[in-house]
Amino acid sequence: MQEKVVIPAAVRAEIETRLANLASEEGARLLMAVESGSRAWGFPSPDSDYDVRFLYVRPRNAYLSLMPPRDVIERPIVDEIDLNGWDIRKALALLLKHNAVLSEWMDSPVRYVVDDPVIGKLSDLATRHFNPRGYAKHYANLGRGAVSRWFNDDGTVSAKRYFYALRPALSVRALRLDPGRRPPMNILPLMEAAQVEQAVVDQIHELIARKAQTREAGNTIQLPSVERLIEDELQRVSEVPERPRDDQFMDEAEALFLQLVNEE
Repeated sequence: MQEKVVIPAAVRAEIETRLANLASEEGARLLMAVESGSRAWGFPSPDSDYDVRFLYVRPRNAYLSLMPPRDVIERPIVDEIDLNGWDIRKALALLLKHNAVLSEWMDSPVRYVVDDPVIGKLSDLATRHFNPRGYAKHYANLGRGAVSRWFNDDGTVSAKRYFYALRPALSVRALRLDPGRRPPMNILPLMEAAQVEQAVVDQIHELIARKAQTREAGNTIQLPSVERLIEDELQRVSEVPERPRDDQFMDEAEALFLQLVNEE
């Protein structure tokens, strides 16, 4: 079960305005714009940024240019609003490499614009062809990086780093248990997919409640059972099955890209 993520009306209106202005300035059409980061993951702090992530497509001639524009659009963070998006060609290239970030964006519980129909096709493509082992490697790398920076100089643990290790570990566990399903983005359905025992679920809920009351860089309590889960799962990537490379994946991604661009 996933709790509803509430974005204050004034913040949502400002984000929608900035997205519209950005699209106009860049001459790009937004295909999707969602909330990512800790607010969408289900463990925000009061000072968490609004991590707005989007996909876009440019007019057809941009893809035929000798000097094509950058495949990323980003804006400086202002008033805790962080805008960053990928060109559809970049997104498809990363999808083919089994980068799980795009999978998460497509499953975000918060949408800032109405999804273009191509997003449904993109999601279906990812579901049918993603490599569970590739996703598990992605999450394990994220989790190990967070663990390596776990402790502050005074021996305390940052709540943010705790969660940045926990969510990837749960994703690896979910992939071990059900390699045919892309891991949920939000931590509540992710705990269900990972079949976490109730005592640990209760501790994670306590961590979420604590993080909701402290600043993003604030410290938290250490929970040995949660740490054992993290350390164990990040070492079990080899138990997640590999999906053999399928040339049809590339063919379908190429066809999707060409169809979209030729409509511009």
